[in-house]
Order: sequence, then structure tokens, then C-alpha cells
Amino acid sequence: QVQLVESGGGLVQAGGSLRLSCAASGRTFSTYTMGWFRQAPGKEREFVAAISWTGSSTYYADSVKGRFTISRDNAKKMAYLQMNSLRPEDTAVYYCAADRDPRFGVEARTSRAYDYWGQGTQVTVSS
Repeated sequence: QVQLVESGGGLVQAGGSLRLSCAASGRTFSTYTMGWFRQAPGKEREFVAAISWTGSSTYYADSVKGRFTISRDNAKKMAYLQMNSLRPEDTAVYYCAADRDPRFGVEARTSRAYDYWGQGTQVTVSS
């Protein structure tokens, strides 16, 4: 069993930055694919970014490419999402997720691939 706890959300002006953190419990974190998703009010949950267990491969949604960076520290059992040049349309609850399958493919872009989810952290970007 893995528990995920997100932190780092908040209110920021457009153009600003935030760094989200995801703390994981469990001995096998280092072999899990990690992902970030978000859900805005009235919208479906959408993929943001994913990182392989080695950290060597990543995927990004087109809407955040070049602005957001996903990373991980397996020794600390942490995953991160650095968000720069934030826009009002980035406003959402952001969720951290873990996939037990260490293979990293296009499935990492889909919520159904993930086995564990955090409770979410609110990010609000004002214009």
C-alpha cells in the first residue's frame, strides 16, 4: 500500500510560480511511475505530467509543456511539479498519482493506469 500526500498549492498571480510536492510512503516507491493530474471545477480530471521510475523519461500535456517540470527523488520518496509562468487556466486541484507498473509508456498519460492517488492540493492563479 502506498499513501501520497500533496503540498505546495496556493494562490498566485498570473506569471508566477509554484512548486508542488508529493510525499509517498511504502518501500517500493522507487519503482513506480509517478504522475500529476488536475481537475478544474466542472471539468474532467486531466493529465499534466508523468515521470518514469528512473526519472529519465517524462511526458507532458501540451498545455503545460515548456512551463512545468516534473521530477522525483527516490531516496526521499518525493515527486515534484515545478510550475512556472502560471496562467488562470491552470487553476485546479492538482493530484499526485503512483502506478505500480514500472514500464513507462503512453498509458502513463491516462488516469486509469494509476493505482494510488493523493487527496489533492488547490492551485489558484489570479489574473
